[in-house]
Parts: sequence; C-alpha cells; structure tokens
Amino acid sequence: MVQTGWTAQRWTAVFIEQAELFRKAVAEADPAAEVPTRPGWTVQDLVIHVGRFLETSTEYLRTGSRNPIKPTPPRSGLAPLEYLDLQLVGASEILAAVPGNRPVWTFSPAAPDLAWVWHRRIAHETVLRRFDAQTVVRQVTATDADLCVDGIDEVLTTIVAAKLDGDSPHEVTGTAVVRSTDVPESWLISLTAGEVPETRAAAPGEEGDAQVTGEAELVYFWLWNRMNLKEMAGDQRVLDVLRVGRGH
Repeated sequence: MVQTGWTAQRWTAVFIEQAELFRKAVAEADPAAEVPTRPGWTVQDLVIHVGRFLETSTEYLRTGSRNPIKPTPPRSGLAPLEYLDLQLVGASEILAAVPGNRPVWTFSPAAPDLAWVWHRRIAHETVLRRFDAQTVVRQVTATDADLCVDGIDEVLTTIVAAKLDGDSPHEVTGTAVVRSTDVPESWLISLTAGEVPETRAAAPGEEGDAQVTGEAELVYFWLWNRMNLKEMAGDQRVLDVLRVGRGH
C-alpha cells in the first residue's frame, strides 16, 4: 500500500457511514428506476446485489475460511429491502468483531490472506454502490479525498491483479503512472504478461507508458468506470487494464 493510516476499524466506520447513505437513497428511489451508472440495472437489482455481496463477502470473515466459498442460494420470502437490511446489520456486526490480521482467503493474488483485505473491499464496494444509488435520486455527495486515495490504492495494488487473474492469459505489458492533483500520493503500476502486477509509489516527474492525472475523487471513480477523466494519455491497452469497473 502506498499510504498508511487505514485500519479494519476505520474501514468499518466507512462502511457504516456509506451504508446509511446507500440505504437512504434506495429508499427514496423507485425500485423499478434505472441506475444511470449501471446500464440495464434497476434500483431493485442494485439493492439485491449489495445484499448478496455482503452476505458472500462477510462469510469469509465469519468462518475464517482459507478457501473460496460457494455463494449460498438467495433467501426466499424476504422483500429486497428487508434482505438488504438484514445484511447491513450483519455486516456491521461482523466487520466490527473480526480483527484485521485474522488469516482468511482473499480474492486477489496481489493481496495477503488477511481479513483487512475484506474490510477494505466491503467499505469501497459500499462507496461505489452509494454513488450508484445517489445518481438515481440526483443527490450525489462528495467523497473524501483521503478515502478516494485509499480506493485508488486498492484498485492498483489489489483489484487490477484480481481482474487479470481472471483472464486466460493476460497479455498486456507496460507501465502507468497515476497521480492525484489534490493530494500528494502517486503510483506506478507495472504490468508484465502472465505475471501479477507490481505497484509502488511513483517518483516526482516519473512517467509510464500511460499517464492518469486528476483530483483523487475523479481518478477513483474513473478507475471504477463511473466518471470520465480528461487527463489521461499513452498506451490505451494499459489504460483499459486500469479501468476495472466495466460490468461491475
């Protein structure tokens, strides 16, 4: 990780805050309304997705499994919002109860098998879905720059590797420098065909085969395919690898 200062407790606090904002937005929206940032999705789809994500991801924290867990079948007899509320409460409890250094299976070849990886993923997934839901009701709140920096770091150090691990095989080789203009952090990610990407802090003035520059919030949501970004240049194949939010 390029930056420090984040803990399981802090990610849990982010989850609780963002979950409340998400819940408020979906309660105000028509369940059949389309989600502008997720073409083909309705608000109800979004609600069910978040519930399913929380149920599946917190199972690793609950059980301490060192192996992938098959998702449980969807629960029957519950309305989507009832199901969501059940999962929100459960996630708040399990995130607070499990220490970040607990050994557990994680989803990326670039991440350690420790619980804090899930604390972080659950926090940022909830940020993204809060954003999606707020675009429906047209009341999008700003995202703290420090939180966005941590989200950028998660993408570059963890999510890109998970994305490429699913390709068979990935053949992109190159480097990218990602710089945020409103905070000091910057990254250089190196891609080698067939290997796990490597990420480190970028040196002042360092350039890569591709460059991405902008305010932390814009870069964060660009990486997740939620916003457009004008300040990017270089190898398009590398830029395409960095943008992990397509279909997510």
